[in-house]
Amino acid sequence: MPCPREEREAVEEILVGEYGVRARDSRGRERPEEECWDRTCFQRDADRIIHSKAFRRLKHKTQVFLQPEGDHYRTRLTHTLEVTRLSRVVARALRLNEDLAEAIALGHDLGHTPFGHAGERALNVIYAPGFRHYEQSLRVVDSIEKDGAGLNLCYETRIGILAHTTGHPEESREARVVRLCDHVAYLNHDLDDAIRAGILREEDVPALIQQRLGRRNSQRIDTFIRDIIENGADGSIDISPDMQAVWVQFHNFMFDSVYHNPLAKSEETKVENILRGIWEYYRDHPDRLPEDFRAIAERDGLDRAVTDYVSGMTDDYAMYQYSQIFIPMAWSVK
Repeated sequence: MPCPREEREAVEEILVGEYGVRARDSRGRERPEEECWDRTCFQRDADRIIHSKAFRRLKHKTQVFLQPEGDHYRTRLTHTLEVTRLSRVVARALRLNEDLAEAIALGHDLGHTPFGHAGERALNVIYAPGFRHYEQSLRVVDSIEKDGAGLNLCYETRIGILAHTTGHPEESREARVVRLCDHVAYLNHDLDDAIRAGILREEDVPALIQQRLGRRNSQRIDTFIRDIIENGADGSIDISPDMQAVWVQFHNFMFDSVYHNPLAKSEETKVENILRGIWEYYRDHPDRLPEDFRAIAERDGLDRAVTDYVSGMTDDYAMYQYSQIFIPMAWSVK
């Protein structure tokens, strides 16, 4: 009797088409391991990511709005879950490997800093070699998780995580799906959050976007996803030429009206000072780093280890660290 993994691999011969990556064709892991009895290699990757510490911290990391007041704004975790669901829908429709798309989507933002892209920009200035969250996401799964041993993910999952922002020559079509779905998710849910926050009104959305995509969040997402699916039957995973003008205008509108909006980003000027203060403190006091990051410092250098530690903090923990280091505690004389 074949085991559940072998049965799933056999089913993939039917379900995964010519443009997808079948689990049994994976290029494997850097450190070879015995195959799992009940899961394919890509299902196993998804599980490893979900059970990682970095994944759990996403629920306390900013998506766009710093310190949002209200329970319904997106965090990095809810964004990741939205991207994952969209990626599985597209992968299934195009006969790609849903499990690979899911693993990439679950891991794509593990390297995001506290305070969203403001934190990323700050660390890019503070850390001399530069900081890019997609490179850090790969570093998290390769070199930070499991006390520096990494998750030992499959090659295709790792390249997909690295490629989710700028692409990669060896990326799979599943990776391209995740990159597009990442854009679809954040453009639409950030618009939804901006309207909820009072940064924008429904009537501020350009007429072309409303006419071509719809007035509601679900309509806009559905229109984009359908376009990707209809345009991708030949393996060319992209927005259709007919939809490109809307895609570009949507990006430009969100960057001009939300991502660079002074009202939405009014607190960002403080972010660099907070992260720089924490970063310089731990660089000057390496003995106070957690033990696993001291080990990373011995292996990869102190600046790299401090950057790994600071970038992994949640928004609240970064604020706590800053207050513990720099704000005097209340005291009284009895």
